[in-house]
Amino acid sequence: MESDFGIARELSDLQKLRALYQPELPPCLEGTTVRVEFGDTTTAADPRGAHTIGRSFPHTYGQPLAHFLRATAKVPDAQIITEHPPIRVGLVFCGRQSPGGHNVIWGLYNALKVHNPNSTLLGFLGGSEGLFAQKTLEITDDIFSTYKNQGGYDLLGRTKDQIRTTEQVNAAMAACKALKLDGLVVIGGVTSNTDAAQLAETFAEAKCQTKVVGVPVTLNGDLKNQFVETNVGFDTICKVNSQLISNVCTDALSAEKYYYFIRLMGRKASHVALECTLQSHPNMVVLGEEVAASKLTLFDITKQICDAVQARAEQDKYHGVILLPEGLIESIPEVYALLQEIHGLLRQGVSVDSISSQLSPWASALFEFLPPFIRKQLLLYPESDDSAQLSQIETEKLLAHLVEAEINRRLKEGTYKGKKFNAICHFFGYQARGSLPSKFDCDYAYVLGHICYHILAAGLNGYMATVTNLKSPVNKWKCGAAPITAMMTVKRYGRGPGTLSLGKPALHPATVDLKGKAYELLRQNATKFLMDDIYRNPGPLQFDGPGADAKAVTLCVEDQDYMGRIKQLQEYLDKVRTIVKPGCSQDVLKAALSAMSSVTDILSVISTPSNSGNTPF
Repeated sequence: MESDFGIARELSDLQKLRALYQPELPPCLEGTTVRVEFGDTTTAADPRGAHTIGRSFPHTYGQPLAHFLRATAKVPDAQIITEHPPIRVGLVFCGRQSPGGHNVIWGLYNALKVHNPNSTLLGFLGGSEGLFAQKTLEITDDIFSTYKNQGGYDLLGRTKDQIRTTEQVNAAMAACKALKLDGLVVIGGVTSNTDAAQLAETFAEAKCQTKVVGVPVTLNGDLKNQFVETNVGFDTICKVNSQLISNVCTDALSAEKYYYFIRLMGRKASHVALECTLQSHPNMVVLGEEVAASKLTLFDITKQICDAVQARAEQDKYHGVILLPEGLIESIPEVYALLQEIHGLLRQGVSVDSISSQLSPWASALFEFLPPFIRKQLLLYPESDDSAQLSQIETEKLLAHLVEAEINRRLKEGTYKGKKFNAICHFFGYQARGSLPSKFDCDYAYVLGHICYHILAAGLNGYMATVTNLKSPVNKWKCGAAPITAMMTVKRYGRGPGTLSLGKPALHPATVDLKGKAYELLRQNATKFLMDDIYRNPGPLQFDGPGADAKAVTLCVEDQDYMGRIKQLQEYLDKVRTIVKPGCSQDVLKAALSAMSSVTDILSVISTPSNSGNTPF
């Protein structure tokens, strides 16, 4: 009910204690002066898509990076903003609820009021639908008092989370004009921030005064790129799920007779499954990215799990825990092809009852092979991004069914001599996303909210709030903003140097990097995890004491801080300009030319499309 939005919550003693926690701010966001340094103009990560992106976003592509500076920073060309007239800002939740989302509101609200008490923050009720209908709630201290450091999106709510069609974009612009908004903050993941970029471009073209800012908030952890290290909510989701998984691991070790198949939320990418594996040490995880890269079939995966069960049986172990990402089903080549056929027929208006008879012969054979419950789930209408309804497809039950059938076959043939195989299945999806946010997510979201104000104060449009060096303490976090268009790629439907850019520019989900340090850490420990039962229980979410400041393993092991390195490079280039000036010695000039020639040759080679490591598929 709309009347429920913004009402005071009934808080438990723990929630009351959490509401008293005041997140810390990095030095660059303290005080009432905004100091911003602009870097070079940005480009696309994949050069092959640059022209298409630039053509689609002529007003917002190629904007510079922005770095927010502490008061003591000595940067001669920094823009210092001391005048802060009152502004009106709207905020909308898009995408699935993610722990920490409320703290983005809190951070933005506090920043607005610190810089000018007469500024106004309006929350749109019911997500994008509320934006179109101009249904708002003015954020005040009283209204927000029971939502500080709390989970969920229930202060404002959310709906279908889409601002894409011409009618929707026009309705959003009409709302911003009618409400006289100076800024619109869009909180969400890859799809929502793609929509935010399109809004920013449309607003700029129409000379609408409203500036659009995106915030990376998604439990899936898949809005990752050179500017964004992690997303609000990912830390909490993984910690809560890791405790649940660890509890199951302890149960498995105690009873010694069950294999637990656990499917985890995370959409197409396997970031949640990888992080939870590194935190809780289950026996096995099947990452969708591994399956896609090796083109493993359903039968390959079944054999892989059965071989693991058999190897453990030879050590007299008849229990185990296996993690599966919800996007795994779409990573299996033959199942993905089947889904494409089904979705095509559904879009043509073919009834569910008639689809099986209109499938191609091979697709029909696979469809009939699958258990009835999976057939029914594969026939569900696809999501707005054309993906299957992954949360509704019980991949864990499918694999448990296939593994049991194969173990029974081996038992009958005498190739497996162990005890009867027993499986128990779980889906850990909705249990974690309404959790109280972790200390990290509370701080991160609050800081991002403050950055949103700084972006608007600097007059920037089409930017995403960013924080780098996140694995360090908050006082060492580096705050900035990057154009959303610099994070875009153009989806490709083929490979090779002759591939044409097809489709519209967009932010695409970042998949697990199979050459990254986090995946390497998994591979180094995979055999021990499988055979030695070195289960690890991180315990419940901690807000104080041991574990409170623990951060995601995948965040800590990766070598990040891209924004910091860009600044470091700029400093080196500035030093070169200082040293190599007209009048310098011949030796200095020759050394500089030789070094620069080598550097530019190397960079030209590794930045060509064929060598790009960021090629979307």
